[in-house]
Amino acid sequence: MVNTQSLYNKVIWVTGASSGIGEAIAQKLAEQGASVVLSARRESELSRVQQRLPEPDRHLSVVLDICDHSAHQAALERIIARYGKLDWLINNAGISQRSLVMETTNDTDRRIMEVDYFAQVALTRAVLPQMLKQQHGQLVFVSSVAGLVGTQYRGSYSAAKAAIHLWANSVRAELFDQGIRVAVVFPGFVRTEVSQNALTGDGKPLGTMDDAQATAMSADDFATKTIKTLLKGKSYIVVGGFKERLGALLVRLAPELLYRIVRRSKVR
Repeated sequence: MVNTQSLYNKVIWVTGASSGIGEAIAQKLAEQGASVVLSARRESELSRVQQRLPEPDRHLSVVLDICDHSAHQAALERIIARYGKLDWLINNAGISQRSLVMETTNDTDRRIMEVDYFAQVALTRAVLPQMLKQQHGQLVFVSSVAGLVGTQYRGSYSAAKAAIHLWANSVRAELFDQGIRVAVVFPGFVRTEVSQNALTGDGKPLGTMDDAQATAMSADDFATKTIKTLLKGKSYIVVGGFKERLGALLVRLAPELLYRIVRRSKVR
C-alpha cells in the first residue's frame, strides 16, 4: 500500500495538467492529500480538471505556456504567495512527433526541442532557488522510452527526451547534497491524445491515434504506478508494457540486438 501521509500537505506543481498523463497524475496526487498546482495553456480545461479533484479549493490553476520563459517567475510567485512553499515540480508538459528524419523541417525540430527540453530546463531553473532555500525539493521529469531507445518517426522527440534525461542526471549529481531529489520517468505507450497532437514533418498535428496508443495502458494506470514508485524514492522509472520494458533493458545490456529489433519494428 502507498503511504498516503507521504504526500499529505505537499505542494506539487504539474505542468501539462489539462489532459492525459498530467490530468491523471494530478488526480492521484490530490487523492493522496497533496495540494496540486495545475498548469497548461487552456484555462477552461484547467478549471475542469481542478473541479474534479477532491476539495477543489485546496488546489490552484496557473495558466502557463511553458515556452514563455518570461512567465515562469510570475507563475512561481503565485504559488509561493498561496502556499509559502513548493515541494515538487513534475515537468510533464510535452509534445510528440510522427515524422521521418528526412521529412522533418528544422523549424519542427526546434519546436519539439523547445517544448520538451529548453522550456523544462528554464522552468526548473526558475524553481530551484526556492527549493534550495527550503533545503528540499523533488524534481520529476517525464521523459519517454523513446528517449532511451530512439525509433523511426520520432527522431527529434527521442533526442529531446534523451536530452532532458541527461540534464536531470546532472542536476541530481550537483544538488543532491543540498536536498534536491531528481527522478526521471520513462513512459511507454499510454492511451492519451499524444499521437493526435504529435507533430508531422511540417509542424502540423497528426490528428489520428496510433494503433499502439489505442490499446495501451490507461493514463490512470500509468499515474498510479508512477506515483507509487516515486514514493519509494526511485529515480529511474520505466512504466510501460513488456516490449517497452524490454527495450529499456536491452539498451543497457545488448544495444546491438536492440538496434536490430527496432529496425524491424512497426512503430506507426
